[in-house]
Amino acid sequence: MSGYLFAPPEVRSIPVAGEDAAYPVHRIFCVGRNYAEHAAEMGVAVDREAPFYFTKSPQAAVPGGTVVPYPPGTENYHYEMELAVVLGAPLFRASRAEAEAAVYAYGCALDMTRRDLQLAARAKQRPWDLGKDVEASAVFAPLTRAGEVGALGDRRIHLSVNGTVKQDAHLRDLIHDVPAILADLSRYYHLGPGDVILTGTPAGVGAVVAGDRIEGGIDGLAPVTLTVGEAA
Repeated sequence: MSGYLFAPPEVRSIPVAGEDAAYPVHRIFCVGRNYAEHAAEMGVAVDREAPFYFTKSPQAAVPGGTVVPYPPGTENYHYEMELAVVLGAPLFRASRAEAEAAVYAYGCALDMTRRDLQLAARAKQRPWDLGKDVEASAVFAPLTRAGEVGALGDRRIHLSVNGTVKQDAHLRDLIHDVPAILADLSRYYHLGPGDVILTGTPAGVGAVVAGDRIEGGIDGLAPVTLTVGEAA
């Protein structure tokens, strides 16, 4: 047997600063409620025992700087500014040191969310897929290789809508830091190159409408931008 009944999806990728080749996206894992103040604004308690996760389809990945249509099925479409981590080596049942060594690059990302659908699902104790796994909802700036970034330290993470600052925090506010997230996630999956992890968003999330321009940044990384277009 050879060939396919129909053309397979195109490989989605993220540009890498200083590289001609892009980083292909295999899977997208997202960490929920990883900033205490964001958990509070969502009306839920912080779980410090371990991270928890949801996923987005690789086909949700789009480059920053594009116009993305306002998605169907929602009247409350939210931005979430996040630190993205991508892997460059296999990782399974890893220690913190092994997890940190497996990071290929870091970048700015947006986790766009149909908040009304997410909250409705949460209220019924159902999965968040309709709220989170949305077409063109994982927006990525060009990545910066980990060796060029150095220690993440206490970098500022922020987001503005139409020039007005909405989110403003620091990476020290992460409940579970990058090595902890990767070590924990590697207990459940054989991770490796192509895997992308969004590490959570700080407080200040909110709704956008068609015509809004979003810009997010983390000190030392390329900013991510997005314009919300008319409804699809």
